[in-house]
Amino acid sequence: MLDSRTSSLQHKSSRGFSLVELVIVIVIIGVIAAIAVPRISRGASGAAEAALQADLQLLRKAIGHYAAEHEGVYPKVATYVEQLTLYSNIKGNTNATKTGSFIFGPYLVSVPKLGVGEGPANGKGRDKVAAAADGSVGWVYNENSGNIKANSGTATDKNAVLLSAK
Repeated sequence: MLDSRTSSLQHKSSRGFSLVELVIVIVIIGVIAAIAVPRISRGASGAAEAALQADLQLLRKAIGHYAAEHEGVYPKVATYVEQLTLYSNIKGNTNATKTGSFIFGPYLVSVPKLGVGEGPANGKGRDKVAAAADGSVGWVYNENSGNIKANSGTATDKNAVLLSAK
């Protein structure tokens, strides 16, 4: 008789979690979420800034390599993409294949798209380059100095510095 009572008690205690146990688990999950969510959102904004810095470094190195092989002349705004993504001769003329006179480059596979800030509307033109900032290009390039910067509008980094100033 004692055995049947004991087994009956064991059966009742193994039915599931009590309300207190469930509340404790929910509170713990809430505390973890309260800690993790702000950290994740900070990481996302920092990632966008880091990607911009990497893209600018890539573009500036490509421009520098082009100028080094073309007697100090920077790519022209009008033919910027072609001059950096195709083979070129010493005069800056481009060709899709490498030949005897088209021996330089390519310096980029493609121009990276601007990933931060306001930039061009609807994401179109974020990989385009122009001499002046407007709503249709992602990158602003000066062919006289070789300087390139992001057309990111009023977007700033964590120190309130304009991303377009970097």
